[in-house]
Amino acid sequence: MKTDLPPNLGELDEPQTGRTATALSCFNNGFNCAQAVLSAFGPSLGLDREAALRVAGAFGAGMGRLGGTCGAVTGAMMVLGLKYGKTRPEDNDTRDKCYQLVQELMKRFESSSGTLVCRELLDCDLSTPEGYRFALDHKLFKLVCPKFVRAAVEITEDLL
Repeated sequence: MKTDLPPNLGELDEPQTGRTATALSCFNNGFNCAQAVLSAFGPSLGLDREAALRVAGAFGAGMGRLGGTCGAVTGAMMVLGLKYGKTRPEDNDTRDKCYQLVQELMKRFESSSGTLVCRELLDCDLSTPEGYRFALDHKLFKLVCPKFVRAAVEITEDLL
């Protein structure tokens, strides 16, 4: 586990507005990264905030605190599914568009953040008591994760 954070990693360079501000406020008020992203978009796509928080509740910290795919990314994937998801069996063009957008989201996020994997983004394993304690002690959720929430929101906004 790393002990030093890169300089300015947790500092947001400019004031946040719109969905980015909504997502960061949600995250900073105790919700997970997936919840923060999905709830910032959900209401404009027909999913009320409470339902968005419930749906995304299991996806934080790399899906159930297992350190897998970053929750901000899975939240963004849910947003793309809400907007472009297939709802009729014969609508394969819609499915293909949704998959293409998800692939683009993941490509951009990985390019900007270095990886899609929570345990690699944080350089600790949240699925272990020691890793989770390390993240808390080093304030990774406060200093590091907001950058990933912001990145996921900004990429998603661009893709919508």
